[in-house]
Amino acid sequence: MTVRLRWSRLLPPATFAVAFVLLAWLVLARHGTPYGFDTGPHRWSVGHRPHGAATAARAVTDAGTGPWPYLAAALGGWLAGGGRTRTAGQGPLVALLAVLVLLVGQTLRTLLVTALHRARPPAADWAAHASGYSFPSGHTASSAIAAGLLAWGLLRALPGARGRAAAALCGLAALAVGCTRVYLGVHWPSDVVGGWLFAGCWLTALLPPLTAYAGRAGRADGQTDTP
Repeated sequence: MTVRLRWSRLLPPATFAVAFVLLAWLVLARHGTPYGFDTGPHRWSVGHRPHGAATAARAVTDAGTGPWPYLAAALGGWLAGGGRTRTAGQGPLVALLAVLVLLVGQTLRTLLVTALHRARPPAADWAAHASGYSFPSGHTASSAIAAGLLAWGLLRALPGARGRAAAALCGLAALAVGCTRVYLGVHWPSDVVGGWLFAGCWLTALLPPLTAYAGRAGRADGQTDTP
């Protein structure tokens, strides 16, 4: 029974990891040269990008960098640790662990993007500042990890439909950030998908032990754990 439970926990991150490796292999097979599923959305974005839409896209994409992912991760950890229901407890510590999950994930993503060194789309097509290599997308991965951590905290703090609705909004926000990377011309679509796959692997690997820790801390404080 214990072995079966362990395998069930390994399956989601393993699935994301395999999908990421396959996508990375496709990218490297052509030395980063984009496929048709990359160039089509890229050309459409460049050709349908009025000033107002580009400005709005830049505002959305900025949520994937700077302090915002860290604030979202910290809030998610604080909520998951019971910070909403007790003045003293494990909320701050779980918030710190959630930020650490994001930080280590970003570090691993940086190592990957450097090792894979895929070139970005032509700079003439950019409608936002960008630097470094392209695959997997950093804004996409960071926003998805942060959104996942915030959704995790909201689901634990807000039972029922309210928590599910709030978590769904987090997912939509992460989806929007990833899409703006393509719309602004700074990433190929496969870069963005790679960012989502990386974030999915990282979250499904780290959230179970983080949830277990938050649950043990809550019981130690005499609180009832929320799944």
